[in-house]
Amino acid sequence: MAINLHPALDNGIAPTSESFNGGVLVCNCSDRPVRVRIEGQVAHNHACGCTKCWKPDGAMLSIVAVAPTDKVTVLENGDKLKVVDPSALIQRYACTGCGVHMHGPVERDHPFKGLSFVHPERFEGRGWMAPGFAAFVSSVIEAGVDPNQMGEVRGRLKEIGLEPYDCLSPALMDYIATWTVQHRAPQSAAQQAAAETA
Repeated sequence: MAINLHPALDNGIAPTSESFNGGVLVCNCSDRPVRVRIEGQVAHNHACGCTKCWKPDGAMLSIVAVAPTDKVTVLENGDKLKVVDPSALIQRYACTGCGVHMHGPVERDHPFKGLSFVHPERFEGRGWMAPGFAAFVSSVIEAGVDPNQMGEVRGRLKEIGLEPYDCLSPALMDYIATWTVQHRAPQSAAQQAAAETA
C-alpha cells in the first residue's frame, strides 16, 4: 500500500527558487478567502508529524516553515481568523471557514519568539524553500497511523531525501539548547552550594 505523506512530497518536491522573495498565503475558502503576506523567503521548512499542525485532507504530515513575525501581514478577511489553542506556544490562527492555519506567531519567552509558523504550500506561487527534514515523525502514531507502518514511513521519507527525526533537526535542537543556556538565570552562591551538596 502506498504511503501518502503530503501532496507536496508525494508528487515530487518542488525546488527552491533563489528569486523567491515572499508571497501571499491563501486559505481554502472560495468565499472571502483569508490572505496573508509573507515578506522574504521562509526558513527551516520541514515535514511535521505532530497532531497540532494543519494538514490537507488525507495527508499524514504537514509542511511547516517559519518567517519573522514582523514580516507577516494579514491582508484580507482577518476577521475570519481565530487562535486554535490560546494556551499553546504557537498561537495558530486558523480560518474559521475552512480550518486552514494561516500563521502561528510565538509570542512568549522561548527560542522561537519572534517567529511565525506558516504552511508554505498555501503560497499562491512557487519557489518557497523546499522541505529539508521531517520532524516528530513518531507522532503520526497518535494520529492513527499503525505503528507497524513506521519503518515504511521512515523509509519513504529517506527515499525522497528527508531525514526523519522524532524531535526537530539537530541544528534546531542545538539552537534551542544554546538559547536555554544563555537565558538560564544565574545561581546565587547559596544555590550553587546547595546543588553541590545535594
